[in-house]
Amino acid sequence: MDWTKTLTDAFLSFLFALLGFILLFAGYRLFDALTPTDLGRDIFENGNVAAAIFAGAFVIALAIVVSHAIS
Repeated sequence: MDWTKTLTDAFLSFLFALLGFILLFAGYRLFDALTPTDLGRDIFENGNVAAAIFAGAFVIALAIVVSHAIS
């Protein structure tokens, strides 16, 4: 078994996962900045279920796009 290739593949997998997380986080923050209210406050302080579903759907859609972009 070639450990160099295995370690390289593991490192690249970690790197792409980190890149995907950063892109997903940046996309959510941009989305939150473009909405008229603060989604975090609406969800966690006010308990707005509709805002949570809206933000969750956006995050899932963005995750699909990011995963296809970096693969």
